[in-house]
Amino acid sequence: MSDSRTAPLSDIPRAWPFEEARKLAEHVSTRGNASGGDDARPALLETGYGPSGLPHIGTFGEVARTSWVRQAYTALTGRPSRLLAFSDDMDALRKVPDNVPQREMLEKYIGQPLSRVPDPFGTHESFAAHNNARLCAFLDSFGFEYEFASSTAYYTSGRFDAALKRVLEVHEEILEVILPTLGAERRATYSPVLPLHPRTGEVMQVKMDAMDPVAGTVRWTDPASGEVFETPVTGGHAKMQWKADWAMRWYALGVDYEMSGKDLIDSVRLSGRICKILGGTPPAGLTYELFLDEQGQKISKSKGNGLSVEEWLRYAPPESLGQFMFNQPQRAKRLYFDVIPKTADEYLAHVDKALSLQADNPAGTELRANPAWFILRGQVGAEAASPVPFGMLLNLASVANAETPEVLWGFIRRYDAAVSPETHPMLAAMVRYAVAYYADFVRPAKTFRAPSEQERGALVDLADVLRGYEAEAPDAATLQNAVFEVGKRHGFEPLRSWFGCLYEVLLGQKEGPRFGGFVALYGVRETIALIEAALLRDRQD
Repeated sequence: MSDSRTAPLSDIPRAWPFEEARKLAEHVSTRGNASGGDDARPALLETGYGPSGLPHIGTFGEVARTSWVRQAYTALTGRPSRLLAFSDDMDALRKVPDNVPQREMLEKYIGQPLSRVPDPFGTHESFAAHNNARLCAFLDSFGFEYEFASSTAYYTSGRFDAALKRVLEVHEEILEVILPTLGAERRATYSPVLPLHPRTGEVMQVKMDAMDPVAGTVRWTDPASGEVFETPVTGGHAKMQWKADWAMRWYALGVDYEMSGKDLIDSVRLSGRICKILGGTPPAGLTYELFLDEQGQKISKSKGNGLSVEEWLRYAPPESLGQFMFNQPQRAKRLYFDVIPKTADEYLAHVDKALSLQADNPAGTELRANPAWFILRGQVGAEAASPVPFGMLLNLASVANAETPEVLWGFIRRYDAAVSPETHPMLAAMVRYAVAYYADFVRPAKTFRAPSEQERGALVDLADVLRGYEAEAPDAATLQNAVFEVGKRHGFEPLRSWFGCLYEVLLGQKEGPRFGGFVALYGVRETIALIEAALLRDRQD
């Protein structure tokens, strides 16, 4: 790269945010060369938000991922940057959401800019203001660093005036790009400029009869009344169709980076062409894959087949949701309740690794490639770790029928008296989440099966082996080796089928923890009793 402040390619950590940061650095360098100088203004990264509904898990994902690119860009170049969370609150209300009060009242405002639609909740000056406030509260709750921007404020303040006049100058060129992508009926009425009706305030979807780039006005005919109006495109009297609006915003603000979903590939391409027609340079960006439900179907807000942020945070910490978003954004991922425990433990494993790397080489590239380095904004502390994995806590809750965190803490304190909620806050949080997840998902799904004769013999043997440890306090590794030896002694092939037996016969589930660690935490005597109860249950059945 031409910028001497950018790290050599060989020094860039092997993580996707750094690859995106490299693209951003190249874009900024090109931008500087095009302007005839270094162009030291901060790199501008943008995310978009449609305030017709509340922020959702996709909103979190886009802001989190863009924040990680920004973090990598800072580490890579040392240059400043900004993140603009842009709300398209001047868009028209197209339909009334199902989850709001006063739906009949809102029906009267179909076609009006969201910032002019009354707030059905009665807490803000408009429906857009209500949802914008929810967006900011949502982003603030995760500690994101961003600047909020309102489309209405930018249009009405004149921030877009020069760009809108430029749109009028190249109006025909923009039409040549957009019209071939539309059906015949839509082509007949399409205009990239949408004037607001001077009487009703409605966002008008009508063809322009004439335009004056010098005066900055458009002339159009009201299809309902036949009346002709001449409307300024400046000062918030008009807005742009969304694809053209996207391009105009990139051009007007000098957006350097914006990621978007796979479903918007064609829109990104089209908006990029319009941005170039206006005289700007389209931003660098990442196309991320969409989320799927448990059946592999695309998640839809209207169908309600996804998993909400609130639902995830009932069962696992926000950092684990960050881990889910960090993993391979260019691959489709299934987003449903079963992924939560695995993702939580994946995050904890990365924290442990990051703490080790941080102790050895705090400036190393391997640390900066660790997801925990991004999720914790470069500050990985011991308080982020948990000495007991989430999956282990779930299994402990399952065998102990834990209804409260105190039940699990009884086992944990016996396992390690030095551990407490005060000394290990992440473990304390994980205990609470494990109890909630167990109650809602594990307990209803527990199904025990009877052991085969081979498995029965191995379980009797394992109980006898464990009795030899009752007077000791063996560590997890010793107990794991003992479990392995029993499985090999009884001819399990493959050996994982022996562990499948332990999970299905003793725990009533298909998967489980490293069994030696489970025994160490649950207790040797208690595990023997668990085996005896399972064998007795089988005989009674």
